[in-house]
Amino acid sequence: MTALAERTGAINLGQGFPDEDGPAAVVEAAVEALRGGRNQYAPLPGVPELREAVAAHQRDRYGIELDPATQVQVTFGATEALAAALLALVSPGDEVAMLDPSYDSYAAVVELAGGVPVPIRLSPPDWRVGADGIGDRTRVLLLNSPHNPTGHVLDRTELDQLADACRRHDVLALTDEVYEHLVYDGEHIPLATLPGMFERTITVSSVGKTHSFTGWKIGWASGPAELVAAVRGVKQFLTFAGGTPLQHAAAAALRDAAGEPAKLAAALAAKRDLLADGLTAAGFDVFPTAGTYFLCADARPLGFEDAVDLCERLPVEAGVVAIPVSAFTAEPERLRSVVRFAFCKKEQVLEEAVVRVRSWARDLVTGDS
Repeated sequence: MTALAERTGAINLGQGFPDEDGPAAVVEAAVEALRGGRNQYAPLPGVPELREAVAAHQRDRYGIELDPATQVQVTFGATEALAAALLALVSPGDEVAMLDPSYDSYAAVVELAGGVPVPIRLSPPDWRVGADGIGDRTRVLLLNSPHNPTGHVLDRTELDQLADACRRHDVLALTDEVYEHLVYDGEHIPLATLPGMFERTITVSSVGKTHSFTGWKIGWASGPAELVAAVRGVKQFLTFAGGTPLQHAAAAALRDAAGEPAKLAAALAAKRDLLADGLTAAGFDVFPTAGTYFLCADARPLGFEDAVDLCERLPVEAGVVAIPVSAFTAEPERLRSVVRFAFCKKEQVLEEAVVRVRSWARDLVTGDS
């Protein structure tokens, strides 16, 4: 869809990346690291300053105590952390319970490891989570909250249900928390903070979403030493280490720009409302979104049963790109009419997108489209 946006010149509300950089001071920290000679291999675990900053963040924010030397592993973005963890922990035939719909790399890496993805189905409009996919054959629960693509933030009741299933069936948890600070309603609760869960949980996050540096691909995994060691053992033979100056800058982001994610979340909440109101006025049935960069909407009120067809037409007819949620699920028919829009864009970009979609929808009703 991004390629389609480039080809048509449409506004890209498909792929989740901001159109503005994060804090200038963090950029300057990267420049300083580059000019200061920090351009060679980082240690395999990551530069000490970043590991210490991650440990401090987990302690100060959530009360999780970590040893930076043995319980934090820096990676090329959260995606590598997730891949290394799945390759380390999953053997052929193991079941991996995962929310459905989900970020599109999850099932691919599970299958690369020889595992079997098992869906925990989320359904609109509230997208609430059960534990129906966790059983005696489950090796890992792969959990994403705040959740992409739905924008759902799991509450304590949902997390307690999942944690109880993990304890009963001796399941490891791998949690993708890259949107941890981008919560607009409710609160983010790490699964690792629940009773009996730290010792069985690898927590993954990154600086990309929380500080608007998605292109840096600096992430990390944290948790009990034996699980982090397993991640490290795989990462060694994937990329070993890299992004050294950006690791130093990411440490500065966590240490010196710790207040920036809250400012970003406030700005994004307003942008979410702007886009949601515009799409509602255009005729979409917009579902509630409590976090992330994304909101989802049903296109059936506009006469579209197939969101793929709609998303192919929108760039050409309306000049706006979105993504069908069927691309994120193992059961495309179940969410066939649902569309995901990204609102992590400049306000004027979203305003123009709303104008275009509303105009297109009016023409659709009058038969001019």
